[in-house]
Amino acid sequence: MTLLLAFYAFAIGAIVGSFLNVVIHRYPREESIVFPGSHCPHCNAAIRWFDNIPIISFLVLLGRCRACGAGIAWRYPLVELANALFYLAVFLRTGPTVAFVIVAAIISTTITLIYIDADIQMLPDVIDFPGIALGVGAGALGLGILHPRLMLADSLFDSLFGALLGAAIPLVIIGIYWLVRHAEGMGLGDVKMLAMIGAVTGWRSVPGVLMLASVTGAVIVLPAAIRSRQGMRLALPFGVFLGIAFLGVLFFGPALGGYYARLFLP
Repeated sequence: MTLLLAFYAFAIGAIVGSFLNVVIHRYPREESIVFPGSHCPHCNAAIRWFDNIPIISFLVLLGRCRACGAGIAWRYPLVELANALFYLAVFLRTGPTVAFVIVAAIISTTITLIYIDADIQMLPDVIDFPGIALGVGAGALGLGILHPRLMLADSLFDSLFGALLGAAIPLVIIGIYWLVRHAEGMGLGDVKMLAMIGAVTGWRSVPGVLMLASVTGAVIVLPAAIRSRQGMRLALPFGVFLGIAFLGVLFFGPALGGYYARLFLP
């Protein structure tokens, strides 16, 4: 039974991932995510149901539209597979509980934010705010205590203080950067996304997530900035690195926390 439920979790993750692709593609273009139905962006031919099976249809079609033969972006199966694997990983830690539903929704929200920020350097409020609400709900239910293998807020206070700290730190950074450089260093979307992360993981994780995102962003973006004519003024989709850092802390934070506790505490 557990194996069957795990398969269902993977399959649901792939199906939801297919919908995430619709949001990721259409939101930056200000298109409806409901109408029209799935269609090829090159020839506008409607995609039939058997060509719209997550992951499998991409492999069967060899990554090309059946109607016009145009290539299908690898992002589509990758998002579906990533969301499916994350759902499976969550299920293996929570089982068929309310926590699975909430954490899975938070992960899908994060994946969507990562791709949209990478595409248009924007973190939409319509996605950020529900993410904050989900995080507060996780804290109110005490999911961090019920499921210690995931880094989740332990209480409503932990979640609310995490959201407050997550918003406060980048706001202070923005203010200092403005005073020094008279320019905007971070966007308010990053503020709301870190507030969401703080609401989900609790206040203790916020500095670690921000530091990990900053280091990851610096390592990846610094070489590009050096090669660019813009230099250090090159725009950085920081939400991408916040999302990656959050997913890492969500799954590996408890293990790392236990390791450091054994290492430094008597």
